[in-house]
Amino acid sequence: MKPRNILAAWLAAACAPLFALAASDACALDSVTVGLAIPPAVHDGAPYAAADKLGLFKSEGLDVKLIVFQGAGALIPQVASKHITFGYPSAEPLLSSYLNGGTPPPVRYFYNGVPSNTMEFAVLASSPVKRLADLDGKKIGVGALTWGTIPGGRAALREAGLTPGKNVDYVPVGSLGSGFQALKTGAVDALNFNSSWDDMLELTGTPIRRLRYPAVFDETAGNGFIAHRDTFAERPDLIMRFGRAYTEAQIVCDANPAFCVKAFWEAHPESKPPGDEARNLRVAEELLKRRLSRVLRTADGKPRQPGAYDLPAVRANLDEMQRVGELPKGKVPLDQLFSNRFVADFGHFDEAALRERARQQP
Repeated sequence: MKPRNILAAWLAAACAPLFALAASDACALDSVTVGLAIPPAVHDGAPYAAADKLGLFKSEGLDVKLIVFQGAGALIPQVASKHITFGYPSAEPLLSSYLNGGTPPPVRYFYNGVPSNTMEFAVLASSPVKRLADLDGKKIGVGALTWGTIPGGRAALREAGLTPGKNVDYVPVGSLGSGFQALKTGAVDALNFNSSWDDMLELTGTPIRRLRYPAVFDETAGNGFIAHRDTFAERPDLIMRFGRAYTEAQIVCDANPAFCVKAFWEAHPESKPPGDEARNLRVAEELLKRRLSRVLRTADGKPRQPGAYDLPAVRANLDEMQRVGELPKGKVPLDQLFSNRFVADFGHFDEAALRERARQQP
């Protein structure tokens, strides 16, 4: 019997006599709060909705709640102080914390949620800006100045010979729609958003041109799940169960994106676009499929190991950020900050059976 099935069987045997009484501390779900640095949209929020709808978190004995903070700078202290269980920040702020002379927060990554760089710069298709160097003297929009992705964007600009804060400026414009409006009205010349948000802008009728980061930043650690170091020591099972359910949810959405989109709209009715529902569903499916393709597969279509960190790629990214002066010189113990300890456990489920179950969902 696989480990996940052993756990489920144990819980069922232990709790079955008590379910009729409807309450037992021994059988209660473990409460897990997950902090996000930006609001979830259909491309990254659908797996959570699918996990709730299919009971994937509950089958792992978890009651998962999402909380949104304004950027990684606001999120990381919440995990460090144990006010929330897990966080999902980008890597740059924590890398920086090892180099700024202070004490790094007592947190560690356990799941690589975005194993390839999805950040990019986008301008209107009519813009004269065709390469990063052309952003000289321009304003670049970001959701908030606390975003943890900003150092990576600044490093890309430095690679192009620009100096952020001197001949190119970051401007807070808000997330999604407010940011899109800032670009369309000329309040900013470019957006430094993730590729899925740019997909959204493009698929809803605004022609854009994308400016990629230099290739050295292609395969590195983006957003990932972190936990307090005490959680690693005291509740490793919590990490394993959450990571496995989250992986299962992504597989479900890969197999049946329409089901996951509808689950997300049901959980977040305010996010469902008005108008032609069939067309909106096709657009949302495409957004989700593009995102999952980047996360679950390499650029040449080979499957990734969900949650795994490529430490040499992370090292190359860090070295380049230090070379261009975005991060100070110094060593970061990457093997202590990024853990692959639980990666094998995340895949302990019957993927073929899960995909078949997903395909049967309406």
